[in-house]
Amino acid sequence: MEIKKAFVAGAGTMGRGIAQTIAEAGIEVMIADVSRDVAVKAIATISEGMQRRVARGEMKEEDKKAVLARITPARGFEDAAGADIVIEAVVEEMGRKREVFDALDRICSASAVLATNTSALSVSGIADATRRPERVVGMHFFNPVPRMKLVEIVKGKRTAPETVAAVKAFAEKLGKTPVEVKESPGFIVNRLLIPMINEAVCLLAEGTADPEAIDTAMKLGTGHPMGPLALADLIGLDVCLFIMETFERECKNSKYAPCPLLKQMVREGKLGRKTGRGFFTY
Repeated sequence: MEIKKAFVAGAGTMGRGIAQTIAEAGIEVMIADVSRDVAVKAIATISEGMQRRVARGEMKEEDKKAVLARITPARGFEDAAGADIVIEAVVEEMGRKREVFDALDRICSASAVLATNTSALSVSGIADATRRPERVVGMHFFNPVPRMKLVEIVKGKRTAPETVAAVKAFAEKLGKTPVEVKESPGFIVNRLLIPMINEAVCLLAEGTADPEAIDTAMKLGTGHPMGPLALADLIGLDVCLFIMETFERECKNSKYAPCPLLKQMVREGKLGRKTGRGFFTY
């Protein structure tokens, strides 16, 4: 199956990054959200980001224009009818994702692949909202999407081998390295990464070291490009908490219990970069 037209459902940070990456690979893509106005604003944000690359000499102006010409704002999910693949990037809530997949299943052609960018939820649970679970797959990108090379390809219980092969080939066409994963809470990266972040929060809560010391130790001691607390601020503390709670619930293991300090910071609205304050101030 050759993918010539793509559709991104969700115009937030991840949706914008996915749409931009697809367009940069020379593929036509539509992006949708709750309204066309939101999709138009998303494309403007993509343009602003690429303009900064032009200013730094990392991209030519004509290349920026060519990429933007391949991204179209959709009126709504109904415009996904002609897509070969739809990548969902809406809020990380199972109920909302199932609603989106139920709608897309009714709109899209029988041959279309429906992919979810979920970072922790059950692909099979999402697929059960459709009549084509064999064509539903996880395609987990990482932020910032245009720069991060990894894509986790997650097989649900009924995902067909040809669906996995098609999305792996698509990921490679986007310049990504696909890694095939069996369905499991958090897949590979988040299963390892988020508990590490949680443990860093515990160290901070216990008074073992301050945030700068914890992050410096991990950067210089393990070669990480970013410390765990700064990374948590980048991801969003609310997202980190959601994933830890998912692990605790799905794995039924107390070792995944979120640190009370993480819960407190989320309650106080200290979510990291997106609110200007987390473990560090921005």
